[in-house]
Amino acid sequence: MRVTFVGSGDAFASGGRFQACLHLAGGHEPLLFDCGATTLAALKRLAIDPGSLGHIALSHLHGDHFAGLPWVILDGQFAKRSKPLVIAGPEGVRDRVERTFELLYPGATEAERPFETSFVEFTAGVPLEFGPAWLTAFAVEHSSGTRPHALRVEYGGRVIAYSGDTEWTDTLPELARGADLFVCECNFFDKQAPGHLDYHTLMEKRSMLEARRIVITHMSEDMLGHLAEIELEPAADGAVIEV
Repeated sequence: MRVTFVGSGDAFASGGRFQACLHLAGGHEPLLFDCGATTLAALKRLAIDPGSLGHIALSHLHGDHFAGLPWVILDGQFAKRSKPLVIAGPEGVRDRVERTFELLYPGATEAERPFETSFVEFTAGVPLEFGPAWLTAFAVEHSSGTRPHALRVEYGGRVIAYSGDTEWTDTLPELARGADLFVCECNFFDKQAPGHLDYHTLMEKRSMLEARRIVITHMSEDMLGHLAEIELEPAADGAVIEV
């Protein structure tokens, strides 16, 4: 299977990068992890058809991880998309997305579209059949109002783990164990901040993360300034990993 980093940046476009979004392909249809506000532009830059996406899973409810959904949905509306779209996320995902959509485009949530958009809430630790994949969410430590989770998916014969946004938590080793690829946020180099990971902490805990391959993402300007010094593999916008 193939993982494309549609966006590998933080909320502030550090290094000119797009916001969080992973595209997985290789099963009978592709899916997305996260859909930051820049996602539609990033997908089109990579010539990935948004209309091909039937399933999008959201790690948590911060704008740089879900606020691209209104534009993806509107694009489908005006492109006469017919493929249904299923969005998975934590408790309250439908309300948060629809309220955001309504603020950006008043009346848009009531518009008729040629495709169905539906929402499903995941529960931490409970596997969810999600289109071409099985998805399991893990509770992590980030801003509580965003209902943060890491995601682990069995898809295309492989296992992909994704931290979402989190500080170090003891669920991360379980999340990563046996994964073919673990995509982990690394916002800072040596600064420890609530809700985020730093490179030094990841290296201290590295032996506990039993994934076959680890790639770091969601990097700030601080972290990007240290890429020449690190051992872990950094993501980049448009990078493709064959798993």
